[in-house]
Amino acid sequence: MQRFAIGIEYDGTAYSGWQVQAEQATVQLKIEQALSVVANGPIRTITAGRTDSGVHAVQQVVHFDTEVSRPDHNWVLGANTNLPADINLLWVKPVSDDFNARFSAVRRRYRYLILNRRSRSALHKDRMWWVFRPLDVARMQAAAELLLGHHDFSAFRAKHCQAHSPMKTIERLTVTQQDDCIAVDVEAPSFLHHMVRNLVGVLVPIGEGKYPVEWAAEVLASRDRGQGGVTSPPQGLYFMNVEYPPEFDLPTVSAFPVLW
Repeated sequence: MQRFAIGIEYDGTAYSGWQVQAEQATVQLKIEQALSVVANGPIRTITAGRTDSGVHAVQQVVHFDTEVSRPDHNWVLGANTNLPADINLLWVKPVSDDFNARFSAVRRRYRYLILNRRSRSALHKDRMWWVFRPLDVARMQAAAELLLGHHDFSAFRAKHCQAHSPMKTIERLTVTQQDDCIAVDVEAPSFLHHMVRNLVGVLVPIGEGKYPVEWAAEVLASRDRGQGGVTSPPQGLYFMNVEYPPEFDLPTVSAFPVLW
């Protein structure tokens, strides 16, 4: 058996998330079907991180095992030939048996995009969260800094989250603006279900001036999801990248994706 790691990009608009579900179109289902055609037999994949319905990926990483021998470029070209236009393999690389797309990851990065202007967008309706009230990015950044570090993030956790512990460590949380586009970038070793969307759901009303900056810390301390803001829409969320130990030497994609 040979283990392969692959990098994938996808537009999640048309899919019910990553994970295979009965009678639902999912990214994992499409990927496994395409790889199975190339392998001429069933292929099962393990992902670095599941994404919800409507969420996109700039570089998702998965691995699979197979006894079939194919040149690396044949996996990419063959799979892409059998994939819809909104899912694409970026690269494939043979890896050692101790590589695991999920458990070998040391850091994951997400970006959430907000369109902040009075008029909606015909082009970005499935790519960004349209917020028409003016947002104060400085206030949002000040609130974001209160959430850095190792904490109990129960207040930012989906009701049906299956993680064993709510304890997570946010290593980076930044809010930047370019013209009428705002990006919230989050890096952590791992995340709870809906954690990033719930973080944004707290930062936005602070940016609107509905709550003081300190409210972010109050929500965190409450450990109560009911004290937090709304869960922001999925279409603004992007799984940007996942980092692995250098010995695996996995390829990288452009450092300048998704607007800037």
